[in-house]
Amino acid sequence: MLAVHFGAGNIGRGFIGNLLYHSGYETCFVDVNDEIVRLLNEKKEYRVVLAEPAQEEVTIKNVRAINNASNPEQVMAAIAEADLVTTAIGPNILPLIAGLIADGLRKRVEQTDKPLNIIACENMIGGSSLLKEKIFEKLTADEKAQFEGRFGFPDSAVDRIVPNQVNEDKLMVKVEPFYEWVVEEPKIIGKKPPVKGITYVQELVPYIERKLFTVNTGHALAAYFGYYFGMETINQAMENQKIRDLVEGSLKESGEFLVGKYGFNEEEHNKYIQKIIGRFSNAYIVDEVTRVGRSPIRKLGPNDRLVSPARQYVEVTGKQPEYLLKGIAAALLYDFQGDGEAVQVQTVIKEQGVEAAIQKFTQFEPVSELFQGIMEQYKQLENK
Repeated sequence: MLAVHFGAGNIGRGFIGNLLYHSGYETCFVDVNDEIVRLLNEKKEYRVVLAEPAQEEVTIKNVRAINNASNPEQVMAAIAEADLVTTAIGPNILPLIAGLIADGLRKRVEQTDKPLNIIACENMIGGSSLLKEKIFEKLTADEKAQFEGRFGFPDSAVDRIVPNQVNEDKLMVKVEPFYEWVVEEPKIIGKKPPVKGITYVQELVPYIERKLFTVNTGHALAAYFGYYFGMETINQAMENQKIRDLVEGSLKESGEFLVGKYGFNEEEHNKYIQKIIGRFSNAYIVDEVTRVGRSPIRKLGPNDRLVSPARQYVEVTGKQPEYLLKGIAAALLYDFQGDGEAVQVQTVIKEQGVEAAIQKFTQFEPVSELFQGIMEQYKQLENK
């Protein structure tokens, strides 16, 4: 079996490529990093080390790579022969590979009528759907009709912490032991890809929101509370009981609405929360609070990890959150000068006032209880 995977970075090698190898695939990585492509073709293998006390190491074999910038025809030929196509390149890059994948699929239909699934493994909602949309923009009406029944674009949710790292061995990747890869089964065309580690579900949105409003919410809040209390790394922040309690309180609030909205088992979800907190506390993963907290404007957006769970908590439970609003206030106080978005937030607060900043970034109206709650929490944090 051949898998073509776009993105030979740490997530691509340490997470997706790892699972593909253990599922019996030959993996052809596609990337523009010439050094990584060359090393993969020279060595045909690389090491993955688990960030845990035992530092367990596995060797991933049966790999090769293509530089799509210099050899697009080779990528097209690989897609034509592939049993699975996956990506881990970042949401902003997906539209940039759409034309190349479209050309590869055109070549494929000339050679075979075998179905193919293309799964975007990105930290976003609807990554595969976005990729499909961008690919279909390149097609004629006849091609769209032909591709619709031949190629599946199931959305997925992925979760694995891969810290920033610089290793002497350029191909080696250190990853946390925990991972989750959930794929939407109804959009699969043909047989389900036999990848060990994929959980196939009928409806993906509950799992995306569970991940986004537990892992991403908790990670961001560990960063903003950590920065507020003068911590340098996420694991240091989580060793501080006050910060740990604030993060856990927030995740219990988000958990209450997730259980109410989607019917997750409450006991199981509480175990999930504790597992996530344990992951943030992993001393073998050193992640700076300023890296995790970067881009606060995006994270304060109305549909993102801080504001959306606060709003949905009110909608589902009818109660006012406390910890989530304190987290939003901590994000508004995040004044790291090395982050352009943090500087923008502080400029708005300084020139127009915190009320204007709350309305601008969260889009809560001043008359709302959530707006007033953020103001109250902001003043409490500001005065300490």
